[in-house]
Amino acid sequence: MSYIVLRGRWCNIIVLNVHATSEEKSDDSKDSLYEELEQVFDHFPKYHIKILLEDFNTKVGRENIFNPTIGNDSLHQDSNDNGVRIANFATTKNSVVKNTMFPHQNICKYNWTSPD
Repeated sequence: MSYIVLRGRWCNIIVLNVHATSEEKSDDSKDSLYEELEQVFDHFPKYHIKILLEDFNTKVGRENIFNPTIGNDSLHQDSNDNGVRIANFATTKNSVVKNTMFPHQNICKYNWTSPD
């Protein structure tokens, strides 16, 4: 995890870059990553603009419970464990997952296919 603070004239922008563990990893390693992410995210004042660039190895689905956070344009119907974790994180931080909010062609909604 890394971050950079871009100081502006009227506001600061914090860009966080995270690479999460894969779906097969233990829940303890995932929990520790999200705890660290939450500490870094909460370290900065709320009035700063926070942009989270990520590779969370997620499948974010179209569950109705996450609709305000993730929108309707996800490639997947159901979320995997990592998808639920990022949706919960975004919900608790009053944030949204933007790449699933806007319509795209299905070929543009993913960048890698698992061999299994």
